[in-house]
This record gives sequence, structure tokens and C-alpha cells, in this order.
Amino acid sequence: MSLPRVIIPRRHVDNRGWLSETFHEARLRDLGIACDFVQENQSSSTRAGTLRGLHFQLPPAEQAKLISVARGRILDVAVDVRRGSPTFGKYASIELSADSGRLLYIPAGFAHGFITLEDDVIVNYKVSNYYTPAADGGIRWDDPDIGFPWPAPASAIILSDKDRQLPLLKGFDSPFLYDGNPLEPLNIPGQE
Repeated sequence: MSLPRVIIPRRHVDNRGWLSETFHEARLRDLGIACDFVQENQSSSTRAGTLRGLHFQLPPAEQAKLISVARGRILDVAVDVRRGSPTFGKYASIELSADSGRLLYIPAGFAHGFITLEDDVIVNYKVSNYYTPAADGGIRWDDPDIGFPWPAPASAIILSDKDRQLPLLKGFDSPFLYDGNPLEPLNIPGQE
């Protein structure tokens, strides 16, 4: 699988609430996602308007990610950074929430970021490669060539110093190669 993809896991609901399978390797493989996840990260954001991104790891430590929200809501975005792609610098995004249970798979070759849409948000993401500080990379969240319409004014967005210093896409010499699959809008399974 070389493109971002929305996944809706099975959810069992009863009078107590629900139980959801947030990771099921065989079902992911059935969807064409053959990825070995080796690490899981969790972030906690206390305030709405917290933005994390746009991040990636460079080869040979590139990472595919499987994003889920354990509490709250986020607007998640994937930006195509594959050299030679006709959709280079274009984005796809979707709202993820604990209530919806949707997951987002993002393969290597895409920068990833999200903004919290409410207070006290917890986001989990499985990754296919270990965190490697020397391979850490990213693109500025407000890059005008990407033009993503974040749902908050720049003055209200909460950023880390690291994310504030990320370079623009224009100067990025991408090591990620285009595989022949241009970025497509994110479709919710069953609602295509």
C-alpha cells in the first residue's frame, strides 16, 4: 500500500460502551497494508489548537504510521513528499476521533501532521521503524506551497520550537521516490 488510507476497525457495542480492535495484522494485510510496526508512540495535547507536524523520517529509517485517537478529536493531514510525484506537495486530510474509531494509515513518503480540535487529546501512532534522531525530518506546517487550511488562525496555533524551525518544501531534496500512485482523496470505507 503506497497511499494514505482510512481504516474503520470492527467495533462491538453494547450497553456498557464499545470494544474496538485498533490493530489486527491479518485484516490490514487483507486491505493491502503489509507493514510491520515496531514501535508505538502516544502524544497528549492539553489544549485545542496544538499542532504537531509536518513530520517524517528519512531513509533508510523511513516510517509508515497507523494513527488513532484515544481521546478527543484531531484534523490529520498527510502531504506527498515523493520526488517525481504529480501530487508532490498536495495533501489529504480527515478528522479522526475517539468516537468515530477511524484509523489513518500513512506510508513512508508522506509528511504527517495534525491539529487538536478540542482540549485533552490523546493520539496513538504505530510506526514501522524505530525513532532515529539523525533521520528526523519535516516541512513547515504553514508552507505556502502546500497551503493546507488549518482550522485555526496562525496566532492561536500552539507549536513546539522544533516545528517552528522546520524548512519549507521548496528547499527539500526528497529522498522518497514516487511509486506510480498519485495521492488521492481519503475515502471513508463504505461511503465512497
